[in-house]
Order: sequence, then structure tokens, then C-alpha cells
Amino acid sequence: MKSIYRALIVLLVAATGIAQQAPSASDSKPAGQPPPRKADRAAAYYHYAMAHMYEEQVAVYGRSELANKAIEEYRQAIDADPTSEYLTAGLAELYAKTGRIRDAVIEAQDILKRDPSNLEAHKLLGRIYLRSLGDQESAGSQNMLKLAIEQYETIIKIEPDSVEDHLLLGRLYRLNNDLQKAESEFKTAVKLQPDSEEAVTMLAYLYNDEGDATRATQVLSSMPDTARSAKLYSALGYTYEQQKDYKKAIEAYRHAIQLDRDNLDAIRGLAQNLMNNGQTDAALEQYKIIADANPEDAGTYLRIAEIYRKAGKFDLALENLKKAESMVQDSIEVPYNIAAVYQAQGRYDEAIQVLQGLLKKTEKADGNYTQPEKNNRTVFLERLGTIYRENRNDQAALDTFRKMLPLGDDNAERGYQQIIDTYREAKQWQQATDAAKEAVQKLPNSRGLKMVYAAQLADMGQTDAGFQRVKSMLKGTPEDREVYIALAQMNSRLKRWTEAEEDLNKAEPLSTKPEDKRYLYFLRGSTYERQKKYDEAEELFRKVLVTDPEDATTLNYLGYMLADRGVRLDEAFTMIKKAVELDPANGAYLDSLGWAYFKLGKYDQAEDSLIKASQRIGTDPTVQDHLGDLYQKTGRLKLAAAHWERALSEWNKTIAPEVDSTEVAKVQKKLESAKVKLAKEEPENK
Repeated sequence: MKSIYRALIVLLVAATGIAQQAPSASDSKPAGQPPPRKADRAAAYYHYAMAHMYEEQVAVYGRSELANKAIEEYRQAIDADPTSEYLTAGLAELYAKTGRIRDAVIEAQDILKRDPSNLEAHKLLGRIYLRSLGDQESAGSQNMLKLAIEQYETIIKIEPDSVEDHLLLGRLYRLNNDLQKAESEFKTAVKLQPDSEEAVTMLAYLYNDEGDATRATQVLSSMPDTARSAKLYSALGYTYEQQKDYKKAIEAYRHAIQLDRDNLDAIRGLAQNLMNNGQTDAALEQYKIIADANPEDAGTYLRIAEIYRKAGKFDLALENLKKAESMVQDSIEVPYNIAAVYQAQGRYDEAIQVLQGLLKKTEKADGNYTQPEKNNRTVFLERLGTIYRENRNDQAALDTFRKMLPLGDDNAERGYQQIIDTYREAKQWQQATDAAKEAVQKLPNSRGLKMVYAAQLADMGQTDAGFQRVKSMLKGTPEDREVYIALAQMNSRLKRWTEAEEDLNKAEPLSTKPEDKRYLYFLRGSTYERQKKYDEAEELFRKVLVTDPEDATTLNYLGYMLADRGVRLDEAFTMIKKAVELDPANGAYLDSLGWAYFKLGKYDQAEDSLIKASQRIGTDPTVQDHLGDLYQKTGRLKLAAAHWERALSEWNKTIAPEVDSTEVAKVQKKLESAKVKLAKEEPENK
């Protein structure tokens, strides 16, 4: 065995080049001190070789006693040749590999005291700090990040032409949110190596982070087609996605997949953008490919479930959510989505149970939550509150929404908005106004709440005060869009059609995003519909559906508008039915469906849908009016009269801007006529 070790030692010594190491000038001792001890290089070679051998055995067997032997051999080698930075660096690296980080740092720092330009020592410290980033608490992690940045700033001064070092420093700056310095490093890397895919994509992703997708596209497009890899096409797809140019994103991801058919990330990107572009069936096929390739990917089943939920296929959605749940038992996203499906099915008790479980699971006794934890609790509370409200338990809804307020800022704003909406749906107008006033006092910087309060004042008869508050928020910036929309909605409620259209005209040039334009089309359409300009309204609603054929709100609005007038009833029914499939617990959609059945002469189906609607939004006078018409048509005049009376009662509880006086007069006339008929029939019955 000894002869084998001698052979290993000879080979290792030949490979190390230790003999080339000479003491640096910084190692010389001050005058007056004894000269340094002469190095015993032969002993150093031997102990280094033994250390290297033990180090390799550690990598194979992972035994701590072998690591200790390697460390001891390094120490003896350094004792034999104290001037060798190579040996000291080797020991420091071994410390780092075996988790003795403090010892590794001390060794590396000792090297740098003697030789501040020692590249390997700086790289070792940089690697140590990088490894420590994820192991520290937030404050400690920030300190490690700062130390890592300091090392790599020094490294690029020593080694200025290393693309890898510039990219790594750029990533560190990006992590430190120092985007300008990160951009400089990535640009340097691109300049040093223009065909570096890594450098180009990192610079592009940085521009995306800054919200400048146009520059990101320019950087990526600078690479010729022949030099583009799957990774670069994926980055290009992501960039187009940020620009909401989903068609180009789809094309880019398809290129990526052609170059690398096993690239699941590119397939995910393709699937997501197919969904964004409204091609849900095609997206579903891509997600199924991912599920087949990686059956343990819970995230894929979540996305499949989302598609099924949006398509109203709730059983399939639950089936996929259960698959995901079996893979990630500690997930909070999966049960939340299960609760959302239960809510859509009207299974309120089960949805409430799931959400209460999530709140209990994520609760902290001291109430000390991180921002992401606050955001999660807000999402759970908001969903739970809306379920209580849909289930006509307004007090439980209000109590739940109030729990959002201590979570602060945007979370508190959402809580107040839900509280106000709950009071409005319950027709408790003064309470809604009081809540809006409280919200503005508590959150004076919230533009949204200021506009809600102003609209509430206008609804309560303080019209001038409400409009003045909203108009004072105009600043001549792109943010004016939401102000003009608020003004348009207030004017529309007051039937000031000319002013409403003028406000929408002013909002139009500020509506640059596709979803903003769709919303503007919808608002214009609803404004025209209320003025009985049905052709103009239909044209705008169809514009919305061209870009988003599964917009349930628009499907319902256009379908009801057609059905109410008895126009193209089959098409109207199809639209409304699709809206109900997308949101089967929505009372307004169920009412539309019942009314479409009524217009088609299908009275049994009409009654079923209208009763379901009444169970969910029984305070809506239109639903009661529709039930009255149905019961009159089917010969149940007493029931008809009862529902018309309720319709009038609900209108009497409603503030003026929400009352259609023409419809009220029609119901009043129908009720009076019914009472006359019933009075004539009564003596005969006696």
C-alpha cells in the first residue's frame, strides 16, 4: 500500500505546481524582526498530497473524520511552507466545502491581508457569501449580499475581461435592487461577448423588471435568427408577454419548443400565453403535455383546474385540484382554489370550511405577519366575506371584511371597498356612506376610496360635493383615466348622458392597454344601452367579445339586452347560458337565463332559474318583477301580485340614481291590474 501512496503523491505534486509559488513582497517582515523560517518544500508537497487524497475521499464517502485528516494535513503543509498562498487557499476552500464557514472566511481574509489582489481568495469569499445568502434572516441576508457585492466589485477590477464575473456582479446588483449598476454590468458583459446568450438574456430580463419591454425586445432581437437558442426565444416570449403581445409571445415560445422539444418551461410559457390570448382549449392541450412529461408537477394541475373552472367544468377542476393537493399537502394555493370552485358551485358551507381552515392554519398568535402573509390573509378573508354575502349573511360578511383593515395599506383599502359594497347591496345607503367616510379618514392617500366616497355622496343627493371631490383629483397625468371613468359612471347614474360620453372620450386616449380598451368599450356600451341606443351598444359589446370571448359580464349584458327585446333569442340564450356556465352562482346571470327561458316560452326552466336568482339576489326588484310576469303567464295571479308588490317595495328602498321610473310605473300598472282581477274573482270564490 505504501508504494501506491508514493505514486499518488508524485502525481499530485506534479499537478499542483506548488514549486512555482514564491513569497510575495507583502510577506516580508519589518526590519528588526528575525528572518522568516526557511520553507521545507518537500514536506509541504507530501502533506499537500495527503490532504488532497483525503479531500477526494471526503467527496466520495462524506465521512467527517476524513475531512479532519485533510485539514490536519493542510495545516502541516502550511507549517512546512508558511509563505504558500496556494496551500492557504486550499485549506480555506476545504473549510468552505465542509461547512466550517467561519474558518474559511478567516483563512481567506488572512490571505488578503498579505496579498490584497489575490484573485482566488476574493472568489472564495465571494462564493462563501453567495452560499450564505439564503441561509440568513432578512437582515443577515442583506449583509451577506453587501459582502458578496464588495468581493465581486474587487474581482472585476482584478479580472476586468471576465464575462462571467460581470454577469454575477450584475445579478447581485439586481438582487440588491440597484438596477442602474446591474444594467451597467450586463452591458459590459454584452460588449465583451456580443454573442453571449446569457449576457443578452440577463440584460433583457432586467429591462423587463424595469417595465421597459421595448428595450428588452430590442436587445433580444439584436441576436440573429441563426444564433437564437431555445433559451433566447423563451426570453423573447416572456418579453412579448410583458407587452401583452400574446400572439408574438406564442410564436416565440413555439420557436423555443421547436429547438428544444423537452423544454417544459417553454411549453408552460406557450400554454400561459395561449390562455392570455383566449385560446383555452389549445392551452389545455399544452398543460396536458406537461402533466404527461412530469406527472408530479402540482402547478400544472393547478393551471388545468383554472381552465376547467373558467369553462364552468367544476367537477374536472376539482379532480385536478385534488391531484395537486395530494402532491403538496402544505400548499395554501390549492385549498384556496378548491374553495373558489365550491363557491362557484354554490357549495357555500364547504367553501367556508376550507377558507376558515386556511385562516386558522396561517394565523399567528402575536399578529406579527410579513407583508406576503398579510396579503395571503387578505385574499382568504376577502373570498370568505364574499361567500357570506352571497349566502345572504351580511353581518358575517361585514365582520370578515373588517378583519382586513388591520392588515394595512392596499389590504385595508380592499376591506373598506368590500364593506361599502356589502352595505350597498343590503340597501343600507347611509351605512355605506358612513363607511366610505371612515375609509377616507383612515386612508387619506387612497384615490380609489376618495372616488367611492364622492360617488356615494352624489348618490345620497350631495351631487355638487361629490363631483367637486372627484374633479379635484385631475392632475393632467395618465392616472386621470380612472378619474374620468369615475366621473362618467357618476354622470351615467344621474342620466347625464352627454357628460358621461365626454368623460369617456377623455379617458379613451389614456386607455393604452388592451384590457383598458375593453373596459372602455363595455362602459360605452352600457351607457348606450341605458339610453336605448341598442345598435350602438351591441357593436361595442361585440368588440369586447372579439378579444375576450369568455367575458361573462359582457356575455350576460348583451344576451339580456337581446332577450329583453325579443331579438335573436337563440343567440341571446347561448350567450347567457355561457355566462352562467362560467359563473353558475351569479344571481344576475341566473335572472338573465330565467328571462331568456321565459321569452322562449320555456316556463318550467324559467321558473327554476328565476327562483335560484331570487335566492341569491332577492332584494333586486328586477328579479321579483320577472317572477311576477312568469306567474301571471302561467295563471298564478296571486303569486304574481305578491312578487310585483315585493319589486315595488325593493324599489322604494333604493336610492334615486338606481331607480328606473319607467320600469317602476310598468310594475305599478301590472300590480293594479292584477288587484282588480283578483277582486273580481274573489266574490265568485266565496
